[in-house]
Amino acid sequence: MADALKIGIAGLGTVGASLVRIIQQKSNELAVTCGRPITITAVSARDKTRDRGIDLSAVTWFDQPEDLAEKGDIDVFVELMGGAEGAANTSVRAALKRGLHVVTANKALLAYHGVELATIAEEKGALLNFEAAVAGGIPVIKALRESLTGNAVSRIYGIMNGTCNYILTKMEKEGLSFAECLKEAQRLGYAEADPAFDIEGNDTAHKLSILTTLAFGNRIAADDIYLEGITNISIEDIHAAAELGYRIKLLGVAQRTDTGIEQRVHPTMVPVDSVIAQVDGVTNAVAIESDVLGELLMVGPGAGGNATASSVLGDIADIAKSQPGAQRVPVLGHPAKALEPYRKAQMQSHEGGYFIRLTVLDRTGVFASVATRMAENNISLESIVQRSKQHLAPSHHQTIILVTHATMEESVRKAVASIKSEGYLFGEPQVIRIERPKEEA
Repeated sequence: MADALKIGIAGLGTVGASLVRIIQQKSNELAVTCGRPITITAVSARDKTRDRGIDLSAVTWFDQPEDLAEKGDIDVFVELMGGAEGAANTSVRAALKRGLHVVTANKALLAYHGVELATIAEEKGALLNFEAAVAGGIPVIKALRESLTGNAVSRIYGIMNGTCNYILTKMEKEGLSFAECLKEAQRLGYAEADPAFDIEGNDTAHKLSILTTLAFGNRIAADDIYLEGITNISIEDIHAAAELGYRIKLLGVAQRTDTGIEQRVHPTMVPVDSVIAQVDGVTNAVAIESDVLGELLMVGPGAGGNATASSVLGDIADIAKSQPGAQRVPVLGHPAKALEPYRKAQMQSHEGGYFIRLTVLDRTGVFASVATRMAENNISLESIVQRSKQHLAPSHHQTIILVTHATMEESVRKAVASIKSEGYLFGEPQVIRIERPKEEA
């Protein structure tokens, strides 16, 4: 049997501790399936005295991850610290420049430095694997880098953040407010004490930017994504969506158009009978549309120690099985130096239409004024409903719900701004995209 593959792990939080435990428990099975033993020889973390429920007596401890990357007796540097800058960035660079293989679950690092890191890895002949960085236990990176070779991908979309999906699911199932569901998600450990990164859509955006590059061969553009989180989603929106035959999900969507690439993250209404509408709780789902295969939908656990550790271990196993000097799959699906500049698509019509909820003063002429403002912006309405004031709005106010046909985002925003200027709008309007099946669009 070949010599052991020596692993160094930086970061022993939930994922890191789970990875150590799995490797130690399944050492014999891994040696057989990988053709060589996988041995943890060194680790680094903030607190050496903390009891993590794992045996670290036989490994070398490094206080600084950079020292582990530069001096550790290892073949693979596993980065599980998180963050785009600081120790995660410097230690991964050091490991790659040393010619070590790297495995990371750090989507922020890849979103902002992925092209540079891929360039170093390819120059040094090292592997940089990151399956766990997107959608936890779902093997979407491997699918895009390897399994879909020969397919021209046209669109990727999906639920990529378990925290948001848990909150939206609980709001619908139990009729609770956003604030109540967020508090419960924090209690269960699904949401951080400061949940902004998840609920504002940033986490999904980082993941989407990586998938976009793998799918379309462009340089990563994490800061050029239309971004909208779920903090403004109310229980009234959840109820209205259900009455219209939809559920609300936070989706990340990337697609190629004639004018460039479109990337967006926002709450979306999806038909209740669609597959993606059935993805509840902390589960993730990613759909890939291509010319040869058609649509591939992958569903699975998107977070958690074991799910993420499973993907990290899969990346380590791939390295263990690789042959020295063998042709490497490019880190980002295409050689880093051959990635094309990102070209943002021009605004185009959204085929699914929009859901618009307005709370307005209960007075004569408001209903007609809303319809007029829509017509002035060339927006065709599928339906416009004025709800009784007892249903969704406080006394002296009415709720108007509009559903549009396919139209331009710019037109919708202009119409809503015009309505706001009239002075009869109470609070902020709600605007949510609707995604319909292709045959209905």
